[in-house]
Amino acid sequence: MMSRLDQQMAFLSEVDRLKSIMRATTLCDGSRMENSAEHSWHIALYALVLAEHSEAPLDIGKVIKMLLLHDIVEIDAGDAPVFGDHDVTAMALQEQAAAERIFGLLPDDQAHEFRALWEEFEANETPEAQFAKSIDRMQPPMQNLASGGGSWIEYDVSYDRFAAQIGPKINKGAPKIWAWLQPKVAAFFAARD
Repeated sequence: MMSRLDQQMAFLSEVDRLKSIMRATTLCDGSRMENSAEHSWHIALYALVLAEHSEAPLDIGKVIKMLLLHDIVEIDAGDAPVFGDHDVTAMALQEQAAAERIFGLLPDDQAHEFRALWEEFEANETPEAQFAKSIDRMQPPMQNLASGGGSWIEYDVSYDRFAAQIGPKINKGAPKIWAWLQPKVAAFFAARD
């Protein structure tokens, strides 16, 4: 029987693999693609810095936990780029199986807590989940703006597609942030036309 510490260390060793999951978004300097571990750290920091712009009171510690945990399932399921072509239902099933396996490495109490946070993030119903999801969707556009287009160019994204697909997701939990970001994105796309 594994000790509690053995289980925790097994989980921590396993999630190191998140550093090898490459995303479609480049770093701000455009030098390379970011990995999912970098993304999770960066959006947790975004949330910490930007929490004051939430319209709802937040438990920022809970938001940060969600953001640190939300992409762990990509170890098994891979990253599904937001503008990519993938089967949403199949991906959701893969992510559920990954959550079961990876969080299951932890002691029962932590496995339950972390899985519940992941499920809450996915459900996107609480103020914390809505803000976390919005921040998760806000960081890639910021990196695309900084890098001269990044994945928008690779996926041939138009402003209309961006506004329809990403705008509502950011606006749902962070309308002040969307109001700030939207004109910057619009200006970027207008300058490319």
